[in-house]
Amino acid sequence: MAELEVEIVAADHFVWSGAAKMVKARTSDGEIGILPGHSPLLAILAEGEMAIEPVSGDRIAVVVDGGFFSVDNNRVVIVADNAQLGDAATAGIR
Repeated sequence: MAELEVEIVAADHFVWSGAAKMVKARTSDGEIGILPGHSPLLAILAEGEMAIEPVSGDRIAVVVDGGFFSVDNNRVVIVADNAQLGDAATAGIR
């Protein structure tokens, strides 16, 4: 089964990286869900909560204050102005 390679960084720190089945985020154009095989995309990330469904483990919530959202070849890169993992999340592998 295909999976996404996800990396989230803030302006001044690493936040999370790992394999995921799905990523949901809010962009300036509205909410978007990314699954493996999604077409390439570059979007402005809106302030709010992102959701990551990792390949193994519980859903991860990340609160972001804006930034950029990029998708290409099953790789999702989020560069946020500021980002914090939700309470239940644990740091991914780098």
